[in-house]
Amino acid sequence: MANVTVIGGHGKVAQRLIPLLLEDGHDVTAWVRNPQHVQEVAETGARVMEADVEQLDIDEMVQRLRGQEVVIWSAGAGGGSPQRTYAVDRDAAIRSMDAATEAQVHRYVMVSYFYNRPEHGVPQDNSFFPYAEAKAAADAHLQQSQLRWTILGPSTLTDDPGTGHIETGEGVTASSVSRADVAAVAAYVVSHPWTAGRVIDFNSGDTPIAEALA
Repeated sequence: MANVTVIGGHGKVAQRLIPLLLEDGHDVTAWVRNPQHVQEVAETGARVMEADVEQLDIDEMVQRLRGQEVVIWSAGAGGGSPQRTYAVDRDAAIRSMDAATEAQVHRYVMVSYFYNRPEHGVPQDNSFFPYAEAKAAADAHLQQSQLRWTILGPSTLTDDPGTGHIETGEGVTASSVSRADVAAVAAYVVSHPWTAGRVIDFNSGDTPIAEALA
């Protein structure tokens, strides 16, 4: 089992993911930006660390990541200004990858989104453009890194109950998937290192996660 850091520990996917990681026997540290969210995230069972990724430089991230074996990026600016979207979803994510490399973490799981890589295809005048541009840049940096990476590309997120079943593979087009199933996929890839080096775009579906990813 591994020492796992979840960046963006208060997010809706992360709060579903942390209990699954703990059930699998991992030791989990969750990074939380807002001090008011510390207690809520601690109730998941994770060790909580206050860490504002927008403000942390690489050296500060390295200090926090030493001794960790897996990093899961599940943070995001959550919309708002394009400047903050680039600052968090691109720049802070890239710093965390470089910090993970320096801290010898090796394994990195990115929660991204379903798009036609490497070009996201979102028009520049679309309000979604900064997010799409930021995520594409972060994903590309991760793929070019020395980390053993897995990129998860869930389609439109819902709060529906998880089913433990997904649809993935060649020819799949984006539809929707529950946050609970995104968390289950993330937990699965952490515990199955052979999924490294894969981009996994997926929707809700009819195939059990383990079978779909085999």
